[in-house]
Amino acid sequence: MTIYDFKVKTQKGEDFDLSNYKEKVLLVVNTATGCGFTPQYEGLEELYKKYKEKGFEILDFPCNQFLNQAPGTDEEINSFCTLRYNTTFPRFKKIKVNGKEAEPLYKWLQKEKKSGLSSRIKWNFTKFLINKNGEVVSRFGPTVKPSDIEESILKELNNAR
Repeated sequence: MTIYDFKVKTQKGEDFDLSNYKEKVLLVVNTATGCGFTPQYEGLEELYKKYKEKGFEILDFPCNQFLNQAPGTDEEINSFCTLRYNTTFPRFKKIKVNGKEAEPLYKWLQKEKKSGLSSRIKWNFTKFLINKNGEVVSRFGPTVKPSDIEESILKELNNAR
């Protein structure tokens, strides 16, 4: 199984097949607009602008499971991110990342890369790096800044398929 086996919902609630990202390096992030890590949107956008043309995509999944730090509708979240942080990378429908109602994609991501002994997502801005074959290669905790994973992204972009 790879990330390409999953469908997710766009902000407008339409099905979106992640196989559309075949042969790209992906960074999958659960985000929140009212979190202490929210300023990471700036670093994420910098990475996106720098490497998008080289085959890099960031997939943003807002999540309100951690102290209700992503309130509002999908449209309100998108407006906040684009106006406050000028983000241009794809943002999907708000999801749950833990528990019985967790998005299937996130259940798979957690199974593929645990954090220590636990597979649970500990907080917003947990990041999963996916290679060009759709496989999870790394998991980064919320405290890891986007700039700190640039080298890992570059390594995957430079890896032949």
